[in-house]
Amino acid sequence: MRLVSWNVNGIRACYGKGFLDWLAAAQPDVVCLQETRVHPRQLPPALVEIPGYHTTWVPAEKLGYSGVATLSKVPPDEVTVGLDAPDFDREGRTLITRHGDVTVFNGYFPNGQNDLGRVPYKSAYYKRLLQIAQARRGRGEAVVICGDLNTAHHPIDLKNPKANVKNTGFLPEERVWLDAMEAMGYVDAFRRLNPDTPDRYTWWSARGDVRARNVGWRIDFHWVGDELWPRVCDAIIHDQVMGSDHCPVELVLR
Repeated sequence: MRLVSWNVNGIRACYGKGFLDWLAAAQPDVVCLQETRVHPRQLPPALVEIPGYHTTWVPAEKLGYSGVATLSKVPPDEVTVGLDAPDFDREGRTLITRHGDVTVFNGYFPNGQNDLGRVPYKSAYYKRLLQIAQARRGRGEAVVICGDLNTAHHPIDLKNPKANVKNTGFLPEERVWLDAMEAMGYVDAFRRLNPDTPDRYTWWSARGDVRARNVGWRIDFHWVGDELWPRVCDAIIHDQVMGSDHCPVELVLR
């Protein structure tokens, strides 16, 4: 089972840069998209019915903003939109799908903003999503939390950690939520498999040539409940794939 997560930074723009060609070549079983920035009525015809995939689109109330979608070769056994929390759900940030015995949380976690004004909102979103995920695990479900978490966890996860300790995305109060996820029994799949590998990033600023120089951040994850960890085969960063300021990340389960 191959699970891919990708912040596409606007699915219509990514479509124009070869999204469907990538999908046809990669053929993942489940694809979680974030920052789709589209209402279903705005989709190009080729994205309304994607051959070989069942698709659920969750837009924000505000057009051209946020949004998530999950594509799967086999229709999900269960689909839950949002976190039953209007402050978050109106922004189209969360889609939960169950595929057999694996429950996938597709999340576009809030950005704290340059003035840090949305850091409390971001922290509240983390807390609410974890409450729901823990309830699912309590019912015996094997959980994967994936998406753009908008936070790098450790200094190895961004190029310039010292310069960013006061910036959203690497604030101590943001990183502590990832510590809390670990304490609750979630595993950062890529880092567990690659504990000392530096310079592996999933997002690069659009300014300058930072992607060419690999000045980036690893903020896109698959966090796997430890009950599912024995089934993890691989976690891959596809940083050669273009089309967005983020790249796809993949989790492979047996």
